[in-house]
Amino acid sequence: QFMVLLVVFVINQCGNPLDPTVDVLGLPDGVKLVFLDIGLGMIIFTCILGQLTTQVNASHCMIDFINNYFALFTLYTAMAVEFSGVMHSSYLIQNVLSMVSGKPIQSNEEPKSGFTFIFFWGRVLMSLAILGFCLAVTLSALFNGQTQMAVKYPNVPNGVSVFLFFFFMAIVGMLEGMQIAFFAVAKLPAEERGSSFFGKKTCDLLFKGNGENLPGFMIGRQLTVVFSFFLVASITGLNITPGEGENVFGVSDGAQAFLNYGFQGAVITTILASITWQLAASAFPMAFLNNPVTYILLCIALFLERTGLCAGAWVLARVMKKVTKIQYDEVYVG
Repeated sequence: QFMVLLVVFVINQCGNPLDPTVDVLGLPDGVKLVFLDIGLGMIIFTCILGQLTTQVNASHCMIDFINNYFALFTLYTAMAVEFSGVMHSSYLIQNVLSMVSGKPIQSNEEPKSGFTFIFFWGRVLMSLAILGFCLAVTLSALFNGQTQMAVKYPNVPNGVSVFLFFFFMAIVGMLEGMQIAFFAVAKLPAEERGSSFFGKKTCDLLFKGNGENLPGFMIGRQLTVVFSFFLVASITGLNITPGEGENVFGVSDGAQAFLNYGFQGAVITTILASITWQLAASAFPMAFLNNPVTYILLCIALFLERTGLCAGAWVLARVMKKVTKIQYDEVYVG
């Protein structure tokens, strides 16, 4: 999850327009505003090529999709990131939610003791310190107008930028939690899905017919999540040139150059806007279903899917399947 967020934040840095006033293919200012300033072009590009195309193939060709050295490299990299402890504060959140919900954490690992116990909780404390520093850097830059938000939208007050930061973090969190909650109740009888007005409306819409809206939600959700990721990346991306004496908290020029890559935004979004909400949804799926915001976001996701903005992913997935010659799982397992 952290690797995905970090890549999205770096893509935002790479594709962010330096001067919105320059001419691009002779396009009108309104079109440039939508596709460059807001970033719709980069959002659709990333969503279709970077996510949906491969997800479509991977859902049916799982064996071939992981039968390569790049998949192994990705696995080892993800394990190294987890071992580093940067994301270990998520385990603390998991333990807290487990105690609140009364649901024990199911694990095949032996209870931690001795050095293993100290090493684990030491990384949790380190992760909390990193998260606190990242929040401090981001909020300081937002309040001082030192982010890309101040460059792209100079008329937006700094306080509004802070509000938008937490607002879109909440949107991402709701969408992440909805995915977990929907799959948690998918196998329940219809009469047990949702215990409130909005809970029942959400389930009726989602599982309409033979559950035809569930795949549509996944596509619309992906587009909405990527859109929110890029907005959060723009809001949190630092606009501080090292060496000009404006480094946040007076850090060195090298440290400031590192922070400009968006590392702190990726850490915050991964822990507070993604993993935390996923854990909360797994502990309290019915609370998510009964939330009116869930129904609203479901309608938005289904609307975006039906616009056809991401329909090209199906065509590209078929092309990719033919080029790479991957086979359906049934070819190997019957």
